[in-house]
Amino acid sequence: MRTIQAPEPGGPEALQIVETDRPVPGPGEVLVRVVASGVNRADVLQREGHYPPPPGFPDILGLEAAGVVEELGEGVSDWQPGQECLVLLAAAGYSEYVTAPAGQLVPPPPGMDLVDAAGILEVAATVVSNMDLVHLSPGEVFLVHGGAGGIGSFAIQYAKALGCTVLTTAGSAEKLDYCRTLGADHALDYHEDWVAAVKEATDGHGVDVILDIMGAKYLPQNVRALAKDGRQVTIGMQGGRKGELDMGILLNKRASIHATSLRGRPVAQKAAICARVAEVVWPMLADGRIQPLHTERVPFGDVRRAHEMISAPGHRGKIVLVMD
Repeated sequence: MRTIQAPEPGGPEALQIVETDRPVPGPGEVLVRVVASGVNRADVLQREGHYPPPPGFPDILGLEAAGVVEELGEGVSDWQPGQECLVLLAAAGYSEYVTAPAGQLVPPPPGMDLVDAAGILEVAATVVSNMDLVHLSPGEVFLVHGGAGGIGSFAIQYAKALGCTVLTTAGSAEKLDYCRTLGADHALDYHEDWVAAVKEATDGHGVDVILDIMGAKYLPQNVRALAKDGRQVTIGMQGGRKGELDMGILLNKRASIHATSLRGRPVAQKAAICARVAEVVWPMLADGRIQPLHTERVPFGDVRRAHEMISAPGHRGKIVLVMD
């Protein structure tokens, strides 16, 4: 079968189509014939050599896929061959076939095209699990950085559906307008003093919860932007790994900082997160509280172009690789 790997770290040109044996589902696993694969910024990091798969997993890119159940491993009874599914993965989503524990499969959202759905599970699982962690509640003020990207596009809508006041940052007028169409109450240009803009927009209250993809670069500003008893959860390091933290400000605000990663979680945790997404998010998609993400479809063999697109300044929403 065809897979996509980066044998040597580098730019999009490092991506290669590599033939490998089709995997065989073990006990408790399901073999899925992939129809489309979601493209995520974590894939770019892996291609560059900064984010290898967890031990024991193949060096094949891809954290999510949509497809059809092909074969069941021993002990699996809640899926049947021929059923459509979405699957959350630690690796190997960029493949014609993939195996995963049965608990990491969910049915696609009702009425949603399977290819478009290929790009929703990883972002939904990331946002929902982290907002559960910090107990984002109705009436709170929420900020997500990078509002036009896959995580941001979903997080804006999810927080709004929960009844929060939503702020976001982005880097162009076009992206800021896009964030407003998703429901952002305040869309702030990160080239400007966005911390001051947060204070003004919230009448000095600050932000109760920050979902941060930047890491070190925004750490001091995020702490200043937090409200009393505020919570920050960092899920990415696009702005570096090591930053300066003013513990005095943090203590004075009784604030907290969390850092989490979805990829390496134990199977039981991933299964619980997948079930939570289907329980909470699928009804929001069904009744329109969350709109499907803007999705760009790229042929599987044109993966290099997909990686160029996700890193381009004008990128918004999700990109999915579609099998021939």
